[in-house]
Amino acid sequence: MSIATARSTETPTLAVSTVILTLRPNESGALQLATPLVRRIRAPFEGQWALPGGPLQVNEDLATSASHTLRDTTGLEPRYLEQLYAFGGVDRAGGASAERVVSIVYWALVGADEAELAIDSENVRWFWADELPGLAFDHNQIIEYALGRLRNKLEYSRIAHVFLSESFTLAQLREVYEAVLGRELDPGNFRRMVESTGTVEETGEVLAGTRHRPPKLYRATIQAGETK
Repeated sequence: MSIATARSTETPTLAVSTVILTLRPNESGALQLATPLVRRIRAPFEGQWALPGGPLQVNEDLATSASHTLRDTTGLEPRYLEQLYAFGGVDRAGGASAERVVSIVYWALVGADEAELAIDSENVRWFWADELPGLAFDHNQIIEYALGRLRNKLEYSRIAHVFLSESFTLAQLREVYEAVLGRELDPGNFRRMVESTGTVEETGEVLAGTRHRPPKLYRATIQAGETK
């Protein structure tokens, strides 16, 4: 029996992986998207960096599997977790003789406070999301897909607020948009855009500790991922 025939009768392995994204200051102090990766300790792709994940257990639903593998591999328990896509290329596990693996991929967004809780070890490391090495499987393509989803969703939901504290200035919100989109935004146009969407409201307070006129503080009016 040929390899192709043998593979066609086998049941693929189901796995769950997660793309975690946060904003961290780079060497110049500007915010930049970062993602934690784990080093693989077994074949295929032993020694290469990969997304946190693992096989789907028969007694777990998808979201539970994503949450527990994240907690076990990185120590993170994100507040925002959403199913991204299913990836099942025939040869994504490393060649014709490799086990067929279909991955259900989630993506998670974490604020700076959450990101600080990540496991710190030689097998868990933060990478700039736009400056990745060659990863195991098709994980480079998966992260690229997640970045595209984030940038597209930024246009119509309050997802940017996940990266901020409960209250924030418009300048801080604009900094998040600029980091995610990878370009500078005009402050005046940005203010008008945000105010027109109705996704933020004034808290009645101002940011303390500034030398000049303190900026107003705002809060989100809808939950992360919702549209309005």
